Amino acid sequence: MTAPSTFGLSSEARNLHWLLTNLVEEVPGILSVAVVSSDGLLLLSSDPGRNEAARSTREGRATGPRGSSSDLATVVSGIGSLTIGAAKLLEFGPVKHTMVAMDEGSLFVMSISDGSLLGVHGSADCDMSVVAYHMALFVGRAGHVLTPELRSELRKSLESEPTGSTR
Repeated sequence: MTAPSTFGLSSEARNLHWLLTNLVEEVPGILSVAVVSSDGLLLLSSDPGRNEAARSTREGRATGPRGSSSDLATVVSGIGSLTIGAAKLLEFGPVKHTMVAMDEGSLFVMSISDGSLLGVHGSADCDMSVVAYHMALFVGRAGHVLTPELRSELRKSLESEPTGSTR
């Protein structure tokens, strides 16, 4: 996780950290994860160092977003905003999830609650159905606890980190 410790956080915040850690560690092909609030602020993210070996593939070229969980949060927020606007324009109802398949990876964005989003960056060889399934499990478990108070607590915990610990 971006936060080196969950010390001092509420049990709900610690549970979300635990759920996100399990998502990253148990689903093959996940490179990075970000939970973003409706206003585009990063709430939780996977630790870029945790999957360093997975990111360094093919001639040592990095395959993750430019080393910053903020970069993934920005992309997730932008895609979320774009798809919400498209859904309103087309009058098809709320967006449930979005997938962007690229030559060397995939990006998945899924609505959590109240406009919050879960974004997952996966490797080219990840099983998209497995990633989507585990994202849906995360959303089902996290959606009801991601209250405004908890979002505020998570945001403050990221702001209070030492400068060098967020990547």
